[in-house]
Amino acid sequence: MPRIQNNMLFGPKKMWSLIGAKRAVVVGGSLAMAYTQLTTSPATTEFARSLGADGLHIGILGALPTGLFFMQFVAAMLVSHLRYRRWVWIGVSLAQRVSFLPLALVPFVWPHALHGNGVWVLIGLTAANHALLHFSSPLWLSWMGDYLPHRGLSRFWGVRHLWQQWSAAAALCVAALVFWRSGLEMRHAYGLLMAVATVLGVADVLLFLKVDEPPVGASGSPSYRAILIAPFRDPQFRTFIEYACFWHFAAMVGAPFIGMYLLEYVGMSLFSVLLLWGLSWIGGALMAGRLGAIAEEFGHRPLLILCTTLKAVNMLALLLTPANPTVAFWVLVPVLMMDAQLNAGINIANQGFLLKHSPRENRTMFIAAGTALAGMVGGVTAVAAGFCLTRAAGWSVQWAGWHISHFHVVFAISAALRHVMHQLIFEQPWPFRWRTRRRAASLAETKFAADAVVAETLGEMVDVKRAAKPVTPLVSESAG
Repeated sequence: MPRIQNNMLFGPKKMWSLIGAKRAVVVGGSLAMAYTQLTTSPATTEFARSLGADGLHIGILGALPTGLFFMQFVAAMLVSHLRYRRWVWIGVSLAQRVSFLPLALVPFVWPHALHGNGVWVLIGLTAANHALLHFSSPLWLSWMGDYLPHRGLSRFWGVRHLWQQWSAAAALCVAALVFWRSGLEMRHAYGLLMAVATVLGVADVLLFLKVDEPPVGASGSPSYRAILIAPFRDPQFRTFIEYACFWHFAAMVGAPFIGMYLLEYVGMSLFSVLLLWGLSWIGGALMAGRLGAIAEEFGHRPLLILCTTLKAVNMLALLLTPANPTVAFWVLVPVLMMDAQLNAGINIANQGFLLKHSPRENRTMFIAAGTALAGMVGGVTAVAAGFCLTRAAGWSVQWAGWHISHFHVVFAISAALRHVMHQLIFEQPWPFRWRTRRRAASLAETKFAADAVVAETLGEMVDVKRAAKPVTPLVSESAG
């Protein structure tokens, strides 16, 4: 039943029911994803290059989304003095969603304003966007963690990610068509995308005006120091923080430079890169719902193991991709579709873990600690990698018939670190490992053969055959 909430700025309002609120969470997440893709897509890289950006500038742009995660700690400190988060989140989020509006207006109103220092204007607006985003993110996640029922949460999060993936694919495909068919100059086409992104982003925020909010849980300690260090004193949560930090370090060595590599080294057109990104999100959409179900049935650790095991594949594919735009496009389509599936699984597992296993009385700080420190590690890594790329610009060597550039060195290092991450996640202690064994045994008893085999494959050292009845193999022994 809808209820009346009295903590609204303009008086009592009727809130949506839980079902209506869940719809808003899904629709809002889809709009937010479209906003994010339009403002951080390879079009931004190409726009920056049109303003004179080099590898260092691209590295800074790639670092900002993670390097400004420290704003989450600022938000977590603020929440300790709040009873409700809604209006703080709405105000900050609306400011964030209009941060790129100058880039939408300037090319049409003041065409020459971006000459000279335009790339630093772009970096400044991007910094403002991500600073406000990271300030608001733990507010929203802790709000959802308090409001949404934890039973079935991972499955629901998978459905939300499914629609987000379709939204991302649609946004990037539309962006590709704008650059391909509109006939507009780069600055005008990019400005048009920023205008659309602003409208979508504001619509997302306004959807949450009628989503209910429980009051913030009272903290057991008023001390800032106690609130700040609480996540790091929890042994189970500290393990998750260690994993997240190393993962961001491994990923951000190479990830920010994929678009630059395809545009600059491979020679793809912006249309081709945007279409490639759009198609990759379709791959994520096809699996997001199932990945949410896996997290719900087996827990978050096995899903992380499954996804991080294969995360080096995209770096290896980039190493082997020839400098031929057509061949590279068709080689990378299935690779990046699979990579989007892996990213969806990692996001579902990470966010599900944070929402379910952060204590209500200090949930915002736990969420900030679980993402912010790792993000800062990733940000520093991206800037350092961008600096090295800039210093090594033009370097190349021929080896065994292969042309190796400075991009290939960065991708090789990232692939090696991702492989190390895969090894470490098996060795790390992880909370709630017993849950996977229990689920695997339960599935075996009820003859869910496919899911039982998945549980065994995920590396949880579960002997499904000893749990109960024999499981029929997915492929007969005579087949191979």
